Amino acid sequence: MPLPASLKSRLSLPLIAAPMFLVSGPALVKAACRAGVIGSFPTANCRTVEQLDGWLAEMTDDLKRAADETGRAPAPLCPNLIVHRSNTRVPDDLAAVLRHEVELVITSVGSPEPVMKPLKDAGCLVLADVASVRHAEKAIAAGVDGLVLLTAGAGGQTGWVNPFAFVRAVRTFWDGIVVMAGGMADGQAIAAAETLGCDLAYMGTKFIATRESLAKDAYKEMLVKSRLDDVLLTKAFTGLETNMLRPSIAAAGLDPDNLPMRGAIDIAKDINASERDRPDAKRWKDIWSAGHSVSGVADVPSVAELVRRTADEYAAAKRSVQRV
Repeated sequence: MPLPASLKSRLSLPLIAAPMFLVSGPALVKAACRAGVIGSFPTANCRTVEQLDGWLAEMTDDLKRAADETGRAPAPLCPNLIVHRSNTRVPDDLAAVLRHEVELVITSVGSPEPVMKPLKDAGCLVLADVASVRHAEKAIAAGVDGLVLLTAGAGGQTGWVNPFAFVRAVRTFWDGIVVMAGGMADGQAIAAAETLGCDLAYMGTKFIATRESLAKDAYKEMLVKSRLDDVLLTKAFTGLETNMLRPSIAAAGLDPDNLPMRGAIDIAKDINASERDRPDAKRWKDIWSAGHSVSGVADVPSVAELVRRTADEYAAAKRSVQRV
């Protein structure tokens, strides 16, 4: 099934503001949806299910107000359920999502199968985060409506597949919704993803550096100063391929070029506290991730301004293709 026309008509761009751990919160999601792009967030960003209920109520109420104010339905919000078996909160988070009647859900880090029936019974569209053709096939078998293709260049835990090859491989057997994640630096990239056969694109790194994100100011400033070569692919922090910012690793007292092997870093022991003023440095909170699109981060605008700029770039790219 392609992207429903009723949803597509509410978008100013075929774009999802990607769900980012400790970064995506109500202010970012509300601003994204009001600007006409899908606003997503990991339910794990809420410390408790009660907080998740509060976030969903706040965001839902705001989007209803936006519809009343403008006479036009905003883009939908989209919770991201981390469905890995180690996440004991999945049933409770799922129940909260169903209580608030969300239209769209992303599943990640595991099979979507356990949550599919209740979500589909509620009329919810389900997108599954996948990093390989095998994962895509399993998600399709589970009954998802769309696939988020995690390609090389995504921030945080990343994919390894070339986006051009991945999209075309998936399109040989799947005619449902396809979303490209990884390296979305501007509107031109979104237009290119669409030309390749995608319905939507994920943009994460540039949304970290917005005024509404939950990221620390120092994180946002580092993104502005960083370039592509400052993104380091490493397994040292999580045991999985992860794109992290070299300057944040160095600021924590570690040498980015001499990190321990896969998943070997013990944050409490391996960082030299005498060389820094943060003895409690933590992965994600103080050692930060970024995608290959970091070179496109030039300042810290509002979400609305970022979407406006990106929409202008997208429109220019589409006009250029039409002229050819």
